[in-house]
Amino acid sequence: MPNTSSISDEQVETLITDVLEQYGYDFTGYSRASFKRRLLRLFGLDKQVSFAEFRYRIGNDSAYFKRFVEQITVNVTEMFRDPGFYKALREKVFPNLGTYPFIRIWLAGCSTGEEVYSMAILLKELNLLNKSLIYATDINPTVLEKAAQGMFPLSQMKQYSENYIASGGTKDFSSYYSANYSLAKFDNELKAKMIFSTHNLVSDHSFNEFQLILCRNVLIYFDRDLQFKVLQLFDNSLEKLGYLALGTKETTDFSPISKRYKRLETEKIWRKLSDEKL
Repeated sequence: MPNTSSISDEQVETLITDVLEQYGYDFTGYSRASFKRRLLRLFGLDKQVSFAEFRYRIGNDSAYFKRFVEQITVNVTEMFRDPGFYKALREKVFPNLGTYPFIRIWLAGCSTGEEVYSMAILLKELNLLNKSLIYATDINPTVLEKAAQGMFPLSQMKQYSENYIASGGTKDFSSYYSANYSLAKFDNELKAKMIFSTHNLVSDHSFNEFQLILCRNVLIYFDRDLQFKVLQLFDNSLEKLGYLALGTKETTDFSPISKRYKRLETEKIWRKLSDEKL
C-alpha cells in the first residue's frame, strides 16, 4: 500500500470536485480522513502508477468509477450485528409499532443487505412481516444488486446463527435459507417485503413517511455538518412517535433535532416525541 504522501490533500479535493461535477456524486461532506484512507487503499490495491493516471481512470472509465464508488462507500456488515440492538427492537420497539395498521421501515445505507434480511426475519417472528414494508437504500448500486439476491456465504451462517440466538431468536436459523453450493439463499417470503433502490443521503430528499428509520454506521464517515443535514432528512421522514436507530458511535446529541427525541434506555435508538420545528 502507498504511504499517505502518495495522494496529497489537494489531490483529494480535486478528485471530490471531479466526481461531483462529472457524476453528481457528492463526497464533499465525507470525513476527509476516512475518504483518504479508502482512496489510498484502492490506489494500492489496483497498483496505480500515479495520481494523474488514477484520476483519469476514475473520470473516463465508467466501470472503474463503479468500483471506486463501491470501495469508498463500502460498509462492513453482518446479520444480527450487535445482537443487543435487535433484542431491543424485538422487546421495546416492535411491540409499539405492532399496534399500527401498517409499518414502513427505511434502512438507509443498507450495503449488501445483511441487515435487511435480519429485519425481515425479526418481523416474521413477531407476526408483523405481512403488514410491513422495508425500504432498503444505498448510494452504491453494486451492493444493492447483491442485497436483492438475498445470497450470502454459507461460511458466515454459523456466526449469523449465533448473533440471531443472542438477539432473542428461538427458531432454527437454517430454516430461513436453503444451501446453494457455497451460498445461503434466503427465502423469497422475506424478500417479498423489501424494496431496494439507490438513494443518496447527501443530495436526495425524503420519499415517504416512516415509523422506523435505521442508519447504522454510516454517519461516522460524514463530517459534523453533513451528519446534521442527514439527521434533518431523517426527522423530515419520520412520523411522530416513530423510532430512529443509529450505530454504536453515532448520536443525535448536539444536533438541531435532538430536543424532539428521547433515547431508549439501551442501545442507540431514539423515539420522536414532537413534530414541532425548532
